[in-house]
Amino acid sequence: MANGGPMVAFEAKGGKDAAFAVLNALDLFKISNNLGDAKSLATHPATTTHQRLTDAARAELGIFDNTIRLSIGLEEPNDLEADLDHALTAAKAR
Repeated sequence: MANGGPMVAFEAKGGKDAAFAVLNALDLFKISNNLGDAKSLATHPATTTHQRLTDAARAELGIFDNTIRLSIGLEEPNDLEADLDHALTAAKAR
């Protein structure tokens, strides 16, 4: 991705439970209801920022029960990558 920004969204395989497993396994990323800070944050938009929308309305926006959004902060990139890799591996192993 050329000229990308600090916001990243992806879908965890396995639905809401898998998304929560990934979020709960993060250490360096902090779970937050809002994004945009000097520290790296993670959120589950279906149950936070977009919780009042219907499933259909969220789907139109590309937000599903397994969607995770990350806001990349100023931490060392290798540390963030390792934290995310650990969380994805831990969630997959459950």
